[in-house]
Amino acid sequence: MFCYQCEQTAHHTGCTAGGVCGKTSEAARAQDELTGALIGLARAAKGREAHIADRTDALVARALFATLTNVNFDPEELRSLTGCVRSEKHRLGDAEDYDLSRLWDEPTDIRSLKSLVLFGLRGLAAYVHHANVLGYSSQNTGLFFYRALRRIGCSQADEKSLLALALEVGKFGFDALAMLDRANTETYGDPVPTSVSLTIRKGPFIVVSGHDLRDLELLLQQTEGQGVDVYTHGEMLPAHGYPKLRRYAQLKGNFGTAWQNQQREFENVPGAFLFTTNCLMPPRDSYRANVFTTGVVAFPGLRHIGSEKNFAPVIARAKELGGYAEDQVRTGLNGGRTVTTGCGRAALLAVTRKILDAVKAGAVKRLYLVGGCDGARSSRSSYTELVKALPADTIVLTLGCCKYRFNDLDLGTVAGIPRLLDMGQCNDAYGAIQVALALAKELGCGVNDLPLTLVLSWYEQKAVLVLLTLLHLGIKDIRLGPTLPAFLSPAVLKELSASYGVKSIEAIEKFHDCAAVGETKRKCAALNAGC
Repeated sequence: MFCYQCEQTAHHTGCTAGGVCGKTSEAARAQDELTGALIGLARAAKGREAHIADRTDALVARALFATLTNVNFDPEELRSLTGCVRSEKHRLGDAEDYDLSRLWDEPTDIRSLKSLVLFGLRGLAAYVHHANVLGYSSQNTGLFFYRALRRIGCSQADEKSLLALALEVGKFGFDALAMLDRANTETYGDPVPTSVSLTIRKGPFIVVSGHDLRDLELLLQQTEGQGVDVYTHGEMLPAHGYPKLRRYAQLKGNFGTAWQNQQREFENVPGAFLFTTNCLMPPRDSYRANVFTTGVVAFPGLRHIGSEKNFAPVIARAKELGGYAEDQVRTGLNGGRTVTTGCGRAALLAVTRKILDAVKAGAVKRLYLVGGCDGARSSRSSYTELVKALPADTIVLTLGCCKYRFNDLDLGTVAGIPRLLDMGQCNDAYGAIQVALALAKELGCGVNDLPLTLVLSWYEQKAVLVLLTLLHLGIKDIRLGPTLPAFLSPAVLKELSASYGVKSIEAIEKFHDCAAVGETKRKCAALNAGC
């Protein structure tokens, strides 16, 4: 096998004997075969757009999602998906599958750019799938998948066109994030700021992880009157901010922290665990009997809840385990007992004027967006150190599971505004973009002129898609880390650095110096002070 799609790839070059994530060589080969079959399907779809059904678009998104890091570890499930893809390919008219191993024989920069496109497409597929589950879709995005996949399998690709294609992935990423934002808010209401307890009450309980709000809603419906409490985990934490989900009395709080801490935090816990999308760690024997998967998530030997979404086995297991005999106080990584979430797009746009007034008055000197995917490297403690070190005249916006590095810190307020604002899941990146655009409009300047520093942690392919989306929008001087992607060749990285100012997050102490984050001494017309 060879896999270098995540931030923690072995030796920062590529996993060859087995994935650092726990993926076996067999699963990696099955994912490569599935990707090759998807390129074959894209080839068969060329010129036959009138014959492509919505279910085909949904299948492509689901299948690509299954190849993300920490999603599907089961070779049998992956081969089954490959069979579905090939059946659809034959319906459209046969075409040759692509042998993904040919990608590694490409010239270095071509391989790098094709990888950037492929991994961006995988992230795009995840967001499209989330929207599809709620009944939202886009034919234009579906057609783009086929075109982009064909390009990956094309032997005539050149660097210039591939870089343009990568930025186009970002364009469709922006559209998909907007569609998902609409799907979530129209289905569950606009999130509102909500304090969430980290205490687990005595009695039976289920912990839900992943991102899928629809699965959580179905579980809440099925646990009503059952005497079983429900807790969120990882990226499901922001669900507490949605009014339609908050009305369920058995949704009690949040369990644990980010995905990479599962094996330690789930040990000897008398509760059931349900994984709805990505971020599954290989379960230890001590608790694997308590873990269930659903949707695109699969792991050999774990019980899977199929499309019928009957969560009775999960509820039964929770009752059998019985939960804790007394309330258990669990804390965040920094010792906090509560966290606040739900500061989404609508909530922040409502206080944009207050933030602007604070900026103009000099009470708020700078905003930091610190968020993205988390991981296990010790260097990720730098995100905690950064937030702790920021002066009292700054505001921190966050989203994604990186927030667990600091979301239980008490940063206080500035100008009556909480200094730490959790905007939600990585799925909610659209909201953060809209807030930045609104601030720039009110100040009469561009986003790159705002007193705003972007510090993004990346781990997997959703983060790659968000990065491409920001680059498509022309946003510059992004700090990315803790290490830069291994699949970016020196020449490609040089181009991204020269054109967009993409840099590593090294030297946290320099973040307070505007020159160190690549900004000039320009001023916004509406601001009375420079950076």
